[in-house]
Amino acid sequence: MNQFKSIFTAIAMAGATFSSVAIAQDTVASLALTFTGLEEQEGAVMGVLFDSEDAYNGKGAPIRQIMITADKAELSTLLSGLKPGRYAIKSFHDLDGDHKMSSNPYGMPTEPFAFSNNAVGNMGPAKWADAAFDVKAGANTHSITIK
Repeated sequence: MNQFKSIFTAIAMAGATFSSVAIAQDTVASLALTFTGLEEQEGAVMGVLFDSEDAYNGKGAPIRQIMITADKAELSTLLSGLKPGRYAIKSFHDLDGDHKMSSNPYGMPTEPFAFSNNAVGNMGPAKWADAAFDVKAGANTHSITIK
């Protein structure tokens, strides 16, 4: 009798574990990210993913860094294990391979760059409100055109 009780307890606990796993999967998201518009197939596309406006504006750190070898005009990567929420991306095409966005003496970028939602900045990076997009539980896609 105790053996059956142990088995039923184990099954009940396994059921609880399976339920927890199912719930956890409902709160996990992935983001298939595509970069288009690369005119040169050299260097790498570099990017950072932010999950808050403060972090996006330099008052915190990105939650992910992206680096994809730029060997074709369209590049893709998958960011998995994200929490559903609001995100924004800053990216650039690192043509010279120094892992930094190059700029002229006036601070204007000399390498192609882009923001999520293809948002455009005015005398600086695009605003969070323009670049932010929602990532829901499950699979998501987003495309950015590097200019």
